[in-house]
Amino acid sequence: MRSVPIDAAATVAEIVGRYGFWAWPRLGKPARRTTVGVVSLVAVAWLLTLVEVEAAGRAYAVHGRIFVAATPVWLRVVEEFALGRGDIVDGAVALAGAAISLWGPRGA
Repeated sequence: MRSVPIDAAATVAEIVGRYGFWAWPRLGKPARRTTVGVVSLVAVAWLLTLVEVEAAGRAYAVHGRIFVAATPVWLRVVEEFALGRGDIVDGAVALAGAAISLWGPRGA
């Protein structure tokens, strides 16, 4: 169960890191924002090493799904875009996939 908060932290760090780079060339923000981006993306890599799964691939799969579920929240809260039904469904399906990867049955 420890992996859920770690994945949540890694997701926030990844979104902040990617946005740090996005904001520089696309929104005309200062280039120094990329420093925050680099630090945040390094934090993602480190945090994913702490996830309690038997394989790195599973850690990355769970993280990716949580990332997909969290991006509409960022879109709404930070970028102030209205969400559509598809955004909500996409996030719910991604979280269901993360739950299956974390707690689903294993083996043949």
